[in-house]
Amino acid sequence: MTRTQIQLPEPLFQRLRHIAEMRDVSLAELIRRGMETYAQSFPELEEEEEAWTMPVLRGSGGHLTNPALVKPEAEAIERRSTRN
Repeated sequence: MTRTQIQLPEPLFQRLRHIAEMRDVSLAELIRRGMETYAQSFPELEEEEEAWTMPVLRGSGGHLTNPALVKPEAEAIERRSTRN
């Protein structure tokens, strides 16, 4: 269980404390039950994972570079430089 702090306006705090006493539960339990009820009123949200894509890189000249071409281009430059 996670512990947290909340701030309540005094009239709300007093009302909740009174309700908790009438129901013979702790204030924390009353608030937990209320939050569970509140959370149940919202539909479950399925988090959509965004498909990961390789970012577009900027070359030294500021032009856009397709990352898929970077390694083959680097290898081609290396082959050319070793031939000379």
